[in-house]
This record gives sequence, C-alpha cells and structure tokens, in this order.
Amino acid sequence: MLLSPKHRFLFVHIAKTGGTSVRAALEGLRWRDPWYWPMFLCSRLSHLSGHRIATKLPRHAKAIAAKEMLPKAYFDQLFKFAFVRNPWDLQVSSFHHIRRERPQYLGGHADFEGFLRWKLDPERPYQYHLDTSIELQSDYLIDLRGRLIVDFIGRYERLQEDFETACEHIGIPVPALPHARRATDRRQDYRLYYTDATAELVARHFSADLELLGYRFGSE
Repeated sequence: MLLSPKHRFLFVHIAKTGGTSVRAALEGLRWRDPWYWPMFLCSRLSHLSGHRIATKLPRHAKAIAAKEMLPKAYFDQLFKFAFVRNPWDLQVSSFHHIRRERPQYLGGHADFEGFLRWKLDPERPYQYHLDTSIELQSDYLIDLRGRLIVDFIGRYERLQEDFETACEHIGIPVPALPHARRATDRRQDYRLYYTDATAELVARHFSADLELLGYRFGSE
C-alpha cells in the first residue's frame, strides 16, 4: 500500500498484478512530499516495536485497513486505486515466481497442476508465501459489507494505459513505468497450463473475483 498525503492518493497493492512496477514509478513522489520523513520515522518506529504500535500500513494491506485506520473525512478525499489480474494468469505467474524465488514452498510439487491442486486444497495448512496469491482480489477492494471502496480499478492486462489514467486522476505527469520481471521459463499463454478440471478449480475458488471483475477463462 502506498499513501501520498501531498498528492492525496492511496495505492492498494495486490500481489502479482504489476503493483511493484506501479510502486517503483510512484516512489519518486514520496521524496518531494513534506510528510515523507514523519511517515518514514513512524514506519521505522513501528518496525522496531514489532509493529505493535500500528503506525504502518503493510505493503499488501487491503483497502479496508486504511479505511479503519484513517479519519473518515481524510480517507474519503483520497483517490484510491488498485490493479487486478485475470485469476488464471495470476496463478501461473505465482507458480513461476515461487519456483524461481522460493522453491522450498512448492510442497514437493514440480509441475503446475500438482502445485495448484495442493495450493488450493482447503485442508492445507496456511502458509503466507502461498496464500497471498490465493486470496480474493476483490477482498482488497471492498469494506466489511462488501461495498466497493476504491475509486479506480486498473487491469494488469492494460497496465500502461490504466496507469496513465490513474496519474490523470491524481493530477501528476505520468512517470516511466518500469517493466516487471518475467519468468523466462513460462509459456506466455496461461491457458496452456490448464486442463478443464484445473480451470474449473480456479473458477470456483475465485468466483467472487470473476463476478466483480468480469474475468473469464481466455479473456483479458
């Protein structure tokens, strides 16, 4: 999550949706924000206390966390935005990321189908590094009553175009958007990773995302 008091925006960072590139593009604004150093100091104090003083919004915090922590009038005036991604494509990206960066979390599954079935097994013990990619994206965007509380939802599939739209809303020149890392060993078409059964498994698990965001298997 990235908050800019000066430019009055709140970026809700959902994992594996291009958010790292968006954060990198917007980070430069923080240095020119008069609130940066007080926020940095509070962040460090939070870290040193084991985050027991609740002065830091985590990198992948949901929008509801900011709504609950910030004054209502202040939260309401912020331009709140996030990026989302086709759930089937996101799972392929997550698999390659974990295999490349944290292979010890594959649970002994070297192939995508085996890993996906194991990861989405409701009986599997919770593991943070896996479950960030199986949480509903829609949960990052809604309040406790299921109401949408962000102002703009961009899509990974048109990251540059929607990032430019977000910058227009914020009222800033569009900074360069760094290219996210790509896994060199993945096939670009995520559909090639799925059988009918595993595609349906993802559809069931992420049904709330499909309803809110309108994604379909094979669509952008």
